[in-house]
Amino acid sequence: MKWFSKGERLETPTVQTCAADRGGIPELLRSYERPVELRLYRSLRENVPVIDAALSKIVRLLGDFKLSGADEDAQAALDDFSAHIRVGGTGMGLRCFVSSYLDQLLTYGTAVGEIVTYEDGGVAALYNAPVDAVELRRGENPLDVRILTRGIGDNREVAQPELILVSLLNPEPGQLRGTSLLCGLPFVSEILMKIFNCIGQNFERAGNVRFAVTYHPPAAASSLNAKQRVQEIASEWSRAMRDKDRMCDFVSIGDVSIKAIGADSQILDCDIPVRHILEQIVAKLSIPPFLLGLSWSSTERMSAQQADILTSELEYYRSLSEPVMVRAAAVYLRSVGLDPRVHVEWSNISLQDETELAAARLDNARAAQIEQSLEVKA
Repeated sequence: MKWFSKGERLETPTVQTCAADRGGIPELLRSYERPVELRLYRSLRENVPVIDAALSKIVRLLGDFKLSGADEDAQAALDDFSAHIRVGGTGMGLRCFVSSYLDQLLTYGTAVGEIVTYEDGGVAALYNAPVDAVELRRGENPLDVRILTRGIGDNREVAQPELILVSLLNPEPGQLRGTSLLCGLPFVSEILMKIFNCIGQNFERAGNVRFAVTYHPPAAASSLNAKQRVQEIASEWSRAMRDKDRMCDFVSIGDVSIKAIGADSQILDCDIPVRHILEQIVAKLSIPPFLLGLSWSSTERMSAQQADILTSELEYYRSLSEPVMVRAAAVYLRSVGLDPRVHVEWSNISLQDETELAAARLDNARAAQIEQSLEVKA
């Protein structure tokens, strides 16, 4: 049975977390409504490529998963749901939704999604909502959370909060806001950008070779003729240097010398501070440097300790993603009249040095076995 066949329903599903009254406002004006932190973290990913690469690598290393249902009918429905559920305007599949959801959670500390339904309750799609489109407020008690969509002049509470998916990364006690994985990096990233800007300025000054053309007029030449000859030489030299489509020769009569300015100058060498800053960034994100193409030495490999640390981080991010998938799948199963019990089965986390990691675990198991046998003999 094809659960997500085309043309099943004629009504258009409504997305609650996309306020309609924001559509006519230019992007420049809408940007002032966004919290400063969101723009700052977005800017970090745009201006520091290693941060964007690290977060994208974490999302890809999350691994594959499979949803398991309570019976055969539920399993068939879950398989089709995982593969064919519509995500936003162009995406398809639950993995597409989870990848975008986790990427948003790591970047901003908060992720928002929505289970979009038809009027009859059937699940139409999954939607990754912009973080700045939703506001979380405390309800009548500390366990009550109200979800509102941001609008022009007022914020409106969503009509069906049970369809909204919200996750917070490491929230402070009593707070309805998560902590971005990039928290603490703006300062060091600003220093890194200043260094890159300084390198660019020095390259413009010394790296882009400039030439000094000197004309030595004959002793008998008048000052008027010398001035005219200098203007002609300057004009021809400029024409030869501007013509990028083909090589041009510069021909002159008389004593003319050409020297490069700054040819022996060295561009500012900032390898040590740049590396130190990059080390702090990758350490904050718990990503081994060589996975980002930042090997500090040509023989660097992932150790068993590094693999354990990265594996524990990925398992933690899996634990944050799993409730979202279970909730979305359960809503879908209820909409089609099936048992809503869902279990997520993750694939093994595959790392480059998984062989060494397995060997280390085998050695530990053997050591434990030997210790146990010695205790029995004693």
